[in-house]
Amino acid sequence: MVKRIVIYGAESTGKSTLAEKLAKHFGEPCVPEYVREFWDAHEGMIMAEDLGTIARVQMETEDEAARRAQRVLFCDTDLLTNVLWADLLYGGQCPDWVRTEADTRCQGYDLYLLCDTDSAFAADPQRSFPDPEGREMCRQLWRQTLIARDLPFVELRGDYAAREQRAIEAVARVLSFEG
Repeated sequence: MVKRIVIYGAESTGKSTLAEKLAKHFGEPCVPEYVREFWDAHEGMIMAEDLGTIARVQMETEDEAARRAQRVLFCDTDLLTNVLWADLLYGGQCPDWVRTEADTRCQGYDLYLLCDTDSAFAADPQRSFPDPEGREMCRQLWRQTLIARDLPFVELRGDYAAREQRAIEAVARVLSFEG
């Protein structure tokens, strides 16, 4: 059974870079965040009616990558993140099936690596909360989402090297419990 690890947290916390580094370190696949590809393909125009498509492709891409993985799969996002963004940016217009699927799928992940907002914010047209108050609101929201569902997570703080080392150690612990 392939272990699934989600690199999780607010925007501009180094998730994508960390996911790629972990995949390289462990020699396993990394699933990118599909919404970025969708954004680029649609010139930044994402509507509420696109949320289901984005979620569906994210799940399909993840499941395909899991079939290629030997021991572990690194996910640069998950459906809980899709739901959080739908609530923040689209007034809760997330399709009900995505909410249900997010709550079901999150129980199947072996670990969430929660990236803190203590890193510098990198501007990007996709990003919405560059100010300290917005970043703190997102940090708390993402963290509380994990706690409310009693999901396993490790918090990653500090510089990127420290985050990467802590993440490698956390993934190694998950892999050491393979049966």
